[in-house]
Amino acid sequence: MALTQTHPVTDAPELKPVSAAQTSPNRLVSIDILRALTMVLMIFVNDLWSLTNILAWLEHVPRGVDGMGLADTIFPAFLFIVGMSLPLAIANRKSKGDTNSTLVWHIIARTIGLLVMGLFLVNGEYINAGATGMPRVVWYTLSCISFILIWNIYPAAIKTQMARILQAAGVAILLVLAFLYRGGEDAEATNRFSIYWWGILGLIGWSYFTSALITLFAGKRTAIIVAAWVVFCGLSMVAAAKLMPESSLLQLLPSPILGGTLVALTLGGVLTTLLFQYLQKQNSPGKITLAFLAIALGLILLGFYTRTFWIIAKLGATPPWLFICSALTILTFLAIYWIADVRGKARWFGFIKPAGTDTLLCYLMPYFAYAGVQFLNIHWPTFMLTGGVGLLKSFGFALLCVWVAGLLSRKGIRLKL
Repeated sequence: MALTQTHPVTDAPELKPVSAAQTSPNRLVSIDILRALTMVLMIFVNDLWSLTNILAWLEHVPRGVDGMGLADTIFPAFLFIVGMSLPLAIANRKSKGDTNSTLVWHIIARTIGLLVMGLFLVNGEYINAGATGMPRVVWYTLSCISFILIWNIYPAAIKTQMARILQAAGVAILLVLAFLYRGGEDAEATNRFSIYWWGILGLIGWSYFTSALITLFAGKRTAIIVAAWVVFCGLSMVAAAKLMPESSLLQLLPSPILGGTLVALTLGGVLTTLLFQYLQKQNSPGKITLAFLAIALGLILLGFYTRTFWIIAKLGATPPWLFICSALTILTFLAIYWIADVRGKARWFGFIKPAGTDTLLCYLMPYFAYAGVQFLNIHWPTFMLTGGVGLLKSFGFALLCVWVAGLLSRKGIRLKL
């Protein structure tokens, strides 16, 4: 589950300043901004592999070590935000006339899309360039181009027939890549395209699938979602304690679901939005603040209590990591809520807007960037890859990816599953 250089997404309305009283019941500007900020940080920490002599707390903590760095908090925050968006997205689609059966098919289609993208990017990590007939950067570039061709929202200027042809071309490219693929480091490289692991997008896909179905069928019965959160927190503890029987039928479930932690993170986001909507009706930012501070404190205490049994570890998705990262995301959301929704200063975050509205496209940008650097044989001076200057380079790189994604969006390239 580590985010590395090979690991460079939700219906999102535009960012604009609103007050707490003006916020639509089916949208919340703070979630858009939180999503955008998280994506910028994701690209930033994914680029830290290229640097030396940087602060250790910015990076991932090694496997088996008790603790976490900034990089270990980004992925769980993104899962939490996926959950926060779910009640709003479902309510929005229902307001447009979608039935439960329609929404189920939408959830399945979106999940399949995330799984497909996740698997192609993961297979790129293990590719044998010689046996496959292409270097890793070509694999990534062709895969990402295919994703855009398949899942782009084509502008009205492009006729439906042409859009279908472009989508078919994207599917054909992926099929050819999967057929040609050979992985492994041995000379024979006999490994075919397979599930090495699900990839970041795949993990998001399974968590989204489970949480979306629970949220959809729970409807207004919030107690069901609370119970589901408790169950998946319990699964997280069972997995951490290695108490799951190997012969259990539950083993048929995909590991991201059975492990409990990732789904619990997403359901925590669902419950956060539902509670916010309930408290928002009272038009009291003070009550919202006190409630979320209390919940965050409770989660932190729960995290440190469970730490007496298990370490805090992203690589292992342990219960303490689940609870503490949930709390940190809630606190970040609360801070953004006060800035953007209460004070109406959403424009402060306007420069990262594409990361919140064109999130999936932003996620793919580093793959194109790294390929471009390799194709052009660009070598950065050592001072640009060291210490504070290197951090500025990586942060600038993240902002550049956001800007390019915004530019492409204005030119008619917008991805939506």
